[in-house]
Amino acid sequence: MKNINKYKYIILGAGPSGLTFANKLLQSGEKSFIVLEKEAEAGGLCRSALVDNAPLDFGGGHFLDVKRKEVLEFLFSFLPEKEWELHKRKSTIITKGSEIDYPFESNIWQLPTEDQIDYLLSISKTESGKKQMPKKFIDWIYWKLGDKIAVDYMIPYNEKVWSIDLNRLGTYWLYKLPDVSLRETLLSCLAKSPAGQMPAHAQFLYPKKYGYGEVWKRMATALGDHIVYNFNVNNIEISSKTINNKYQADIIINTIPWKEFKKSNIPSSINSLINNLVHSSIRVSYYKDNFDSNAHWTYLPDIKLPHHRILNRKNFCKNSRGYWTEMNEKRSNIKYELADWKYTNSYAYPINTIKKPTEIKKILEFFEKKNIYGLGRWGEWEHMNSDVSVERAIEVFNQIHK
Repeated sequence: MKNINKYKYIILGAGPSGLTFANKLLQSGEKSFIVLEKEAEAGGLCRSALVDNAPLDFGGGHFLDVKRKEVLEFLFSFLPEKEWELHKRKSTIITKGSEIDYPFESNIWQLPTEDQIDYLLSISKTESGKKQMPKKFIDWIYWKLGDKIAVDYMIPYNEKVWSIDLNRLGTYWLYKLPDVSLRETLLSCLAKSPAGQMPAHAQFLYPKKYGYGEVWKRMATALGDHIVYNFNVNNIEISSKTINNKYQADIIINTIPWKEFKKSNIPSSINSLINNLVHSSIRVSYYKDNFDSNAHWTYLPDIKLPHHRILNRKNFCKNSRGYWTEMNEKRSNIKYELADWKYTNSYAYPINTIKKPTEIKKILEFFEKKNIYGLGRWGEWEHMNSDVSVERAIEVFNQIHK
């Protein structure tokens, strides 16, 4: 093979997980590696752009959870702690003309009394304490939350987000959702205050002067010429671990969607599993007008609205105005075209179909035997927030790099 650039490591993708793995290599003294990135800049779904004279995170809403101390210490080495602002999460749901705090089950008390009674009666009839947890997501909604929350909120909202038959979704990923018992919901209504387990990002950090993409830009800068931009990976020769007949490595770290390997000598059985993986595409649309809410973001289950979430930029990004919406690309309509700025993320969320854990396990096991490791949201086909992606990259680095 001619003109092959050889390295110990090739990292596919310069999103949070790829950047973290690469910087851990550099910090360890390893110099034989290259990061191959499709876009003209690093950051993946966590990139930011200057829109209407302020940062906008065009991969959707991204914030840094404060729970993982090792992750914070690592990221602070690029964007120091003093450059971050700590926020106490304020997220809301607009339902039947009322704006209540998230999660729904903890804040029924904010609704009119008659509605509270209806929801409590519905929850009291659930079978979560009597029958085993269902394997299908839509069955779990009724089993856990009752038919009224199901019909008014959970089903329409999730139909908007995923835009697939909810019967295809499993329940293995529901640790991400709040877990509020009937007792806690009753207590919240009596005390008129939230009760139960609060969601992720109860507190979060966001840069004081920049968008969320700033920390990833700085991580990329630290790598210097170890990154190649505008490089579209489409072919991987498995046995020789060669990318596009141009780069070769002993070990490949893959953080990009497996479906991007369009011209590869992957066995048909593995290709079939890859083709079974499902994802959603999300459109982000910015509007200059301010949205009247003190929430950082708001969930919108109303099926008549195309978008499922509003990010209220002025409430977490200083010296900004306006808001942006997120909607599944399948639900786009003319309103999207009237936005002041817009962007489509072709790969936004991996979708947790019932058979996905088995399918991705087989895919990862096959490639790991070839010294090709899946990492991060797309490499592991897991809906990871950025802090989890960084944590996973550190873990995989510690496992692989000797």
